[in-house]
Formats: sequence, C-alpha cells, structure tokens
Amino acid sequence: MEERAAAKNTTNVYRLQNLTCASCAAKFEKNVQHIEGVVDAKVNFGASKLSVTGQTTINDLEKAGAFDGIKVFSDKSPKETVSVPFWKAHANVILSVLLLAAGWMLGEQHGEGHLLSIAAYALSIAAGGYTLFTAGLKNLFRLQFDMKTLMTIAIIGAAIIGEWGEGATVVILFAISEALERYSMEKARKSISSLMDIAPKEAPIRRNGHEITMHVDEIEVGDIMIIKPGQKIAMDGIVESGRSSVNQAAITGESIPAEKQTGDEVFAGTLNTEGVLEVKVTKKVTDTTIAKIIHLVEEAQAERAPSQAFIDTFAKYYTPAIMIIALLVAVIPPLAFGGDWSEWVYQGLAVLVVGCPCALVVSTPVSIVTAIGNAARNGVLIKGGIFLEEAGSIKVIAFDKTGTLTKGEPAVTEIWCEDGVEENEMLVKVAALEKLSQHPLASAILKKAETLSFHQTNVNDFASITGRGVKGTIDGETIYAGSPKLFTENLKLHLTEEAADTAGRWQEEGKTVIAAGTVQQVFMLIAIADEVRETSKEVVQRLHELGIQKTVMLTGDNEGTARSIGKTTGVSDVQAGLMPEDKLNTIKELRQKYGKTAMVGDGVNDAPALAAATVGIAMGGAGTDTALETADIALMADDLKKLPFTIRLSRRTMAVIKQNITFSIGIKLLALLLVVPGWLTLWIAIFADMGATLIVTLNSLRLMRVKDN
Repeated sequence: MEERAAAKNTTNVYRLQNLTCASCAAKFEKNVQHIEGVVDAKVNFGASKLSVTGQTTINDLEKAGAFDGIKVFSDKSPKETVSVPFWKAHANVILSVLLLAAGWMLGEQHGEGHLLSIAAYALSIAAGGYTLFTAGLKNLFRLQFDMKTLMTIAIIGAAIIGEWGEGATVVILFAISEALERYSMEKARKSISSLMDIAPKEAPIRRNGHEITMHVDEIEVGDIMIIKPGQKIAMDGIVESGRSSVNQAAITGESIPAEKQTGDEVFAGTLNTEGVLEVKVTKKVTDTTIAKIIHLVEEAQAERAPSQAFIDTFAKYYTPAIMIIALLVAVIPPLAFGGDWSEWVYQGLAVLVVGCPCALVVSTPVSIVTAIGNAARNGVLIKGGIFLEEAGSIKVIAFDKTGTLTKGEPAVTEIWCEDGVEENEMLVKVAALEKLSQHPLASAILKKAETLSFHQTNVNDFASITGRGVKGTIDGETIYAGSPKLFTENLKLHLTEEAADTAGRWQEEGKTVIAAGTVQQVFMLIAIADEVRETSKEVVQRLHELGIQKTVMLTGDNEGTARSIGKTTGVSDVQAGLMPEDKLNTIKELRQKYGKTAMVGDGVNDAPALAAATVGIAMGGAGTDTALETADIALMADDLKKLPFTIRLSRRTMAVIKQNITFSIGIKLLALLLVVPGWLTLWIAIFADMGATLIVTLNSLRLMRVKDN
C-alpha cells in the first residue's frame, strides 16, 4: 500500500522532441494530465521538458502528443537525437509544392477551373495539410479555437468557394511558418543544451589504489579524480594535489583561466589547461554547480514574464474575436449592402488567415528563452522572465561593501619607514612575528612578505600582548608589532611628527595601522585595509552612464572607512554602521522613495536585504549554494563587471519584446484595413502572418548577440 502511494507521488522528468509551439505545449500538458495514473503534469516549453507526477509510460505520453508528433525521452537516459535529412523531414511539404506547381501548369494548359488542375491542388492541400487538418478539425468539434483551427476553416472555405490554388498556397506557407517557429525555439534552446553537454560523462577515478574510468553516475563523494592537461573536469571537487590553470568560462563567464592549487574548489564542465590535478569529489553528479545552473535556467525559462502572461491572456480572447470579425466580414456586406457572397466570404477567410496569432504568441517566449540562455553562457544566472524584466527598470542599486565592492580580505596598502630603515629587512622581522600570531590582520602582512625569506627568521621569547600586538626576540633584539597605542601607551614612546601624521591620516581614511619597532623607536608603519576591487569604480561609473539614478553602499563598517571606500568607488551615497536588519530597512526605504531597487551582496548575511529588494543579485554564485538559492540573479563569477551587462541585456530584451508585440499587432491591423476596399487576399494574408513570424523570430534571436563588454 505504501509503495503504491509512493509511486503515485513520484515525479519523473522527460525530454521532449518536436514540441513546436506554446499552444501545442499547453494542449499536450492537458492531454497528459488526463492520462490514467497521472496526478499532475507540467510542460516547460522553453526547455522542452515535461514533469509528471504519478504513474505512466513513455508510450502513453507519446500518444498524448501524437497530434504534434511529440517524442518523449527519459531525462535520466536521454536518447540520442537522430539527424534527419532536410528532404525527409519535410517530404510532405516538398510533395505539396510539386503538386501545387503541377496544378498551376495544368490550369495554364487546360483552363483555370479544369478538373485535373483542381485535383492537383486538392492533393497538394491534403499532402501539406494532413496534420494541420487532423488537429484543426478535432479542435473545431471541441470548440477549441487556436491557430490550426483558424487555418483549417480558412483552407476548407477557400476550397468551397473554388479558390483551390490559394488554399494550397496557404497550406504550404503555413507549414513554412511553423518550421520557422520550430527553428527559432530550437536555436534558443541550444544555449541550454550546450551547457548540458560541456561536462564529460566519464572520468578517471582512483579507488582502492586502482585507476579506473567510470561513468559520472557511478562516481561517489570522496573519490579521487585524475585530471590531465587538456581534459575537462567531470565533477565538482577540491584539489588534493597538483597545480594548474583552469578555464572556468563555462561556469563563471570569466575569459582568463583561474589558478588552482591544493585546497581550491573546481567545477564540473571546466577545462584543465596545464598541470595534472588530483581532485577529491565533493558532490554527486546531480548536485554539481553546472547541474544546478541547468536546472535553474530551465525553471527560469518556464517562469512567465509579465509581458508573456499578458500575451497569453490576450491570445485567449483574441482568436475567438478574430473568428467573429471574419464571420461579420463574410456576412454583413452581402446581407446589408447586397455584396457578392463569393467575394466577401473570400475576404472573411483572408481575415481568418491574417488574424492567426503566430507572430504574437512567439514574440515573447523566444525573446525570454534567448536572453536567459545568453546570460547563462556569460556567467549570469537569471531565475525567471519576471526578474529579467525587472532588472531593466531598476532605478537604484544598493551594494554590500565587504566582498562586493571590496575584495573581502585585508591587504597591505601602504608602508612607511623612518629614514635609514631598510623596508624589506624590517618587513621580514614583522612577518616572522606575525606568522606566530592568531590576529586576523596577520595574513595581510604575511601575504605582503611572501616573496621574502621570513620563514627562515628565528623568533625567541614570542609573546602576545592582549589587545595591543605581539613581541619577540630576533637576532638578540626585542621587536614589537601592533597598534600605535602599544608604543604610545604601553611603552610610553612619543612618535615622531612624521610618523604621527602618517598614522593619523591613514586612520582617517579608515585603514588599520600596524606599528613596528623597539622600546626606543618606531621604525615602520603598515596600513592595512579591505582592498577595493579594481573594477568597482568602473562598474559604478558604467551603471550611472546606463541611467541608474542612485548607487548606495551599505556597510556595518565605521563611517571613516565607509566614506573612504565610497569616494574611491564613486557611489552616490554611503550608509555605515548598519546591522543586517538596518540594511533590510534601508532597502525598504529606497523602494518607497525611488521605486524599483536592486541589492547586490554575497547571498549569505545579506539574504534579508536581497529578499526585500525588487531584484536580489548575488556575487560569486559558482562557489556558494546559498547565493544560487537566495538571489533572483546570480553573478557566477566573483566579478561585478557582469552587472552592467545584465542591465543592458534586460533592457535590450524588453525593447525587443515591445518591438515584436507592436509589429505583430500593427501588421495585422494594416492588413485588416485592406478589407475595407476589398483588397485583402489569401496571399497577402498568409505573407503578412508568415512575414511577421519570421521578423519577430529573427529580432528575438538578435539577443544572442548581446555581449559582455
């Protein structure tokens, strides 16, 4: 009983092939939901994916999608896509074109209404429109009005009034229009399918002292992978031994390879370029960063943007409205004004064709899917169409300081020495002392002195002076290093005027000052600060150039430090001394005052503020699961330069969607106006519809060309 209940609630994921349009996806979803044993079903049109809760078979699923020739494959063992030759894939359309040509030639030879000509046209319609009629007639009997219903009525009507040639032409051009729509969606989906293929399916593993090549599904956490130069890394892990450069562009969008050594994290799908690495696997194949990115991007493509939701609602009422308008065009002139029935029925059929909402329906999803895929390839994870749209209308951007505008780690920024003191010699002594210290700032001094031989310097009688610093004997001389107060208060020394002025100036700039010397004199001052990222100033400047009204830095640091960093980065405003709840309240105030506000942080301690912002943007998503989970947009690299790119892509996407919608509706209104003088023909109608679909498709695919520069 329990097993049956568990099976009923199990969700399986399937990949779909030949899913041609958004309305087909909705119909397929409804058909699957009615299969016996299925509790629920969701079709992700953008990712061409089906999620089914309950029990069913692939055979039953393919029966549910037979109306559109949908093929279904298990997500766990996807079937290889077989490349079908063009002539074979479109054999029915090619036959239809040949029969249309034959019908025209027979008409020219024997007269336009000759039986042989009509027979050739009828066969052309049947060959090219068989699947269209099958679906259209079923929909008509069920009173489901979609594009195929409109086209079916129009073509049958054309045949009834004797316009066989135009009816056959409409069938062929509609088939071409559908092929264009299918091509555009496949082109957009390739940006994600290419991500799925970047990680190798096998990897060399050392287990129990033996090296074997294993499929990634069989690799376990704790296994050791051996990655040679030129090989891709199959799983996420930590470097156990070796040193190399790894190209992480597939994950983070960074063009420059990252240096990796013992203790560093590496990601599946990245390329080892130099040395041999031994990597300890830390995640199963389903939990790797690339797997999460693919999952989140596919889910994002299923999330409908506000503009897409509007189009879907609009199309729901638009199609029946077009049918009513077409009926009125066909009936009113003959009944009310004595018009010719054949002429006005023809005009009504043309209205049906021109009113087909192909271009309108495809205008938004292709744009959204293309933009999200392009962003993913450039190291930006956007979690849905709504966030893509919102990012383009942001007016204020708030930044966390530590780890966002700054590097998040202390570094030596300046060194001052008394006259006659050799800097490197004194720095070696300070570093020798600090390597024995537990103070957080010691790492900055050790990093500064890493090229010097301080490790060989012996320190005797080392001692920590609580709250002040450290001391130790080096070459028979006691050296002190710590706060200037260690010398002025503990050792009762007076700093020279130059030393005092230098220390005071650095402290005003928000830097921590370390003094070093003996009981007689201070020989050296070291300034330590959280370094500002090299790109921060450029990014803030570019954001202002893009029209962002205000940039704000939020930090828990002191006022002096905050002001100094704010001045360096060029942000509009600085708010210091903030606790996490203060940051949250500040975001709420900014939203109330300016409207749409973005928050950029590390996704951990900034989670409340990220959630409160219109759009939460996390830094370094590749290294933290929290960033991937909490943010609406994740910059996969620890690189702020991706932010202006994201804003530009969002704005370009919104512009393209508006262009598509305006053009789709405008071209139809223009064509419908031709009804008034009676100039609208089936030829013009189908070219208006197919032309509009082609133009909005190509316009949407331009979003692939938006670059990170």
